[in-house]
Amino acid sequence: MLAHGTASVQAFTRRDAVRLIAAAAAIIVGLSAILAIDIVPAQVDLQVGQVARQDVFSPRAIEYDSTVLTEQARQDARKSVDPQYDYTPANGAAIAAAQDRAFQETVAPIDAVFTPSFTAEQRKATLETAIPGLSDPARATLVGLDATRWQAVRTEAGRVLDIVMGSEVKDTQVDGIRAGLVGLMDGDLTAAERELAAEIISPLVVANSSFSAERTTQKEDQAAAAVAPVQVILAKDQKIIGSGDVVTPLVAEEIQQLGLDQVKPDLVKLAGWIVLAVLIVTPFLAWIWRFRPRLWHRNNVLLLSALILLVTALALKLTAGRATLPFFLPTAAAGMLLAILLDAWAAMVMVSLIAILAGAVNGGSLELAAYVLLGGFAGIVTIRRGDRLQVFVQSGVAVAITNIAVVTAFTLLGNHDVTGMLQLWGASLVAAGGAAVATVGSFAVLGNLFGIVTVFQLLELANPSQALLRRLLVETPGTYHHSLMVGNLAERAAETIGADPLLARVTAYYHDIGKLANPLAFIENQSGGDNVHDELEPEVSAQILKQHVADGIDLAYRYGLPKTIIAFIPQHHGTALISYFYAKAREQAAAPYGGLDTPEGRKAADAVDKRRFQHAGPKPQSKEAAILMLADGVEASVRSLDSRDEAAIRAMVSRIIQERVAGGQFDECDLTLRDIERIREAFVSQLLGMYHQRIAYPQNKIVELESRRMAAGQGGGDTPRP
Repeated sequence: MLAHGTASVQAFTRRDAVRLIAAAAAIIVGLSAILAIDIVPAQVDLQVGQVARQDVFSPRAIEYDSTVLTEQARQDARKSVDPQYDYTPANGAAIAAAQDRAFQETVAPIDAVFTPSFTAEQRKATLETAIPGLSDPARATLVGLDATRWQAVRTEAGRVLDIVMGSEVKDTQVDGIRAGLVGLMDGDLTAAERELAAEIISPLVVANSSFSAERTTQKEDQAAAAVAPVQVILAKDQKIIGSGDVVTPLVAEEIQQLGLDQVKPDLVKLAGWIVLAVLIVTPFLAWIWRFRPRLWHRNNVLLLSALILLVTALALKLTAGRATLPFFLPTAAAGMLLAILLDAWAAMVMVSLIAILAGAVNGGSLELAAYVLLGGFAGIVTIRRGDRLQVFVQSGVAVAITNIAVVTAFTLLGNHDVTGMLQLWGASLVAAGGAAVATVGSFAVLGNLFGIVTVFQLLELANPSQALLRRLLVETPGTYHHSLMVGNLAERAAETIGADPLLARVTAYYHDIGKLANPLAFIENQSGGDNVHDELEPEVSAQILKQHVADGIDLAYRYGLPKTIIAFIPQHHGTALISYFYAKAREQAAAPYGGLDTPEGRKAADAVDKRRFQHAGPKPQSKEAAILMLADGVEASVRSLDSRDEAAIRAMVSRIIQERVAGGQFDECDLTLRDIERIREAFVSQLLGMYHQRIAYPQNKIVELESRRMAAGQGGGDTPRP
């Protein structure tokens, strides 16, 4: 629709909504399936004590409270608890008092022998039998004591006994304490006296604290309860067990916590991938509808875009998680292919979305996202039309330089790993070369597969040796020449407004091939002979003229022309009126009533059905189709002029353009008023070059006179010759 520089916003119809929902649903399902390839991890069947046959890695990062480690920590806490005893101060004091009484009872007989009432013989006899259990050396020492030394031994023995029994004596310590009694003796006792004192009180050292299993268990339980749960943290891709290692309880627990022992999909992750797929696909389709309506209604375009997106996503997913492998992918080929086959802006939008995918599947890698985005942009900007092999080489070089620059920038901003940077430089070169090779090797195949005309196809169709063009030249030379002239005009105009000049020229060559079905019905092929339309009714003549569009479509399909080219055949006339025969029909209808000057005549003329004199359309759907329509009308009209000076040509061009604009022929394409003005000037300039004035050379005059004399001699007898 005509506007001052931009196309108006089209209405979003119910048909558009259905198309958007259907296309988005199909692509989202496919993209989600690719992204969710790893949501069902491979089952790991390992039991404790088995030997692992392969390395097992954590598919995601998790944190959990480990039962195995917590129980181990609690067992360690239990083991650290000392045995608990039933000692109490009161009980200890009671036992100490009892042992003191026992000590007094033990030494009382000896105390008595050192009184004056005992003779030496009686004392010796008594000491030799007193305190049963003494060793011979100790008894010898006892027998040899006098009252003073005995008193010293007795006092020290009682003191040590009080000290020992005044504190806790565990049943496990009794033997040790008894063995150390000698060392506890103090004072001026001799070694033998200390041994004697130790032997006297040794039987009296008894346990006042016994082991308590109940208390020990309670203490162990308290210690275990105080242990906090032990947390295990596993990072993504962390090795859990290596091949050949024995499975421990902790490893078995980690496998269970990760769900690797079960084939169970990660539904949360699946939901995340679905949301991301929606965010990728929906804006892209909405962008095409809003800014590229000429692509929106073409199923082959949507299929091609979906294929490129899904194949690229699959490649990114299969290489995700590797350190350098994703950098080897020729992702720039996606943008380069779309730029050649469809549209550079659509390619940039696609590359932007692919860059988001690249970062997402690689753990949010900003470096890889920038690598894909900027490398893709470099390829799109430099690939242009892709009509020469040199262009693909230049594009590959641009992608390589951009990729290396991105890798270098992130290395300098990051860990300064020079070795890693050099490796990524190599990956950048491989990716760029692969993108160029993949593009040059597949764009023609994809174009044929999806019915999208490529530059190479257009160049082939423009070759005069094409069978259909040869037929046009031989059977309809006038139409052939007209088509060449229209091609020149269309190409020049397309260059002026930024449309596709090659497409405009090629479609011009084939726009009138339908005239092959009835060549003499068109004046350019009549070679000055009788005009068949002089004997036909205007309506019949109009139907014959309209029929060349349908015949052209049939012939184009028969010769296998691309659908893109075929679409221009009906669009080059749009719904324009065949004004000559319509006017003639009106005059004939009005003639019986005195002509158009009478009310009755005008009424009869108005009764003529105008629709029978209109082409069926559709109207031009693109700038190139609009240019073809104008070039076709302008070339035929200017050819009919008697005078082809600039004023006459400019006036005729302006009239043809004004008629098409007034007839609403450009309402369905994105041609602007600025484009119209540029097309006008391009046509005038081209036509002036085609019909410029020539100098009347003398030799040409002589030839002209000679031909006249020869003609006169043939018609009226002998004529003298100069």
